[in-house]
Amino acid sequence: MIEWLLLPLQQGFMLRGLIGAVMVAIVCSLVGTYVVLRGLSFIGDAMAHAILPGVAAAFLSGGNIFVGAFLAGLFTAFAIGVVGRAGRLREDVAIGVVFVGAFALGVLLISTVRSYTVDLTHILFGNVLGVSPGDLVMIALVGGGVLLVLFAFNKELLLLSFDPGHGSALGLPMEVLNYGFLVLLALTIVIAMRTVGNVLSVAMLITPAATAYLLTERLRPMMAIAAVVGTISALVGLYLSYYLDVASGAAIVVTATVFFLAALVFSPRTGVLAHH
Repeated sequence: MIEWLLLPLQQGFMLRGLIGAVMVAIVCSLVGTYVVLRGLSFIGDAMAHAILPGVAAAFLSGGNIFVGAFLAGLFTAFAIGVVGRAGRLREDVAIGVVFVGAFALGVLLISTVRSYTVDLTHILFGNVLGVSPGDLVMIALVGGGVLLVLFAFNKELLLLSFDPGHGSALGLPMEVLNYGFLVLLALTIVIAMRTVGNVLSVAMLITPAATAYLLTERLRPMMAIAAVVGTISALVGLYLSYYLDVASGAAIVVTATVFFLAALVFSPRTGVLAHH
């Protein structure tokens, strides 16, 4: 058993992949807790798709794809608000219009490159085993910054999630806080893009947090459980991908989904068996 566990770690790419996947899983799970509490899974999905034009523009111009993805994520966050207010549309309608249009633009840009199919696959579904030492540094710095802000503004984010009206009455700039959280969400998706891809990053944001939501009603335990589920999913998924020779990002997400289904059935509070 020990040899089975240690064998993949003898490969440098596997060790870097494990470290990167665990860091991303923790950041995604903690940010995803607020996403689940606020019911923002759709906007997380929208932002993950809408960063593609930034990635494509950076790829075609030889720039940094992470910078391009982040700028596209910022544009998406503000565009959703502007389109919704200017057109007096419901937020879900504005999200749908912006993210579909942005995603199509990204595919259009990438399709101008002859080898776009392979490139698009890596962007959409990630390449965790191709994580470089530079990528690990970037993930650690950006992810650490996201978590620092998350914990520094914990009380404000709680008000934003549960009672924004009370926060406004206290004089807090709730709209600024909302856009600030969307910036954190964009940064989280950008660092997740390198490991599980921008499509599967939505699952790492939502699934561990949703699993924790089924198991507890308190915020701090929910964040802890989400981080543990995300971390174990990353580790188990990578080992499965190594020994079964399957896509690593997809294996991580499938593992997280199995944890969610187990919680859905066996949760003592809300599980299917508990209801019966």
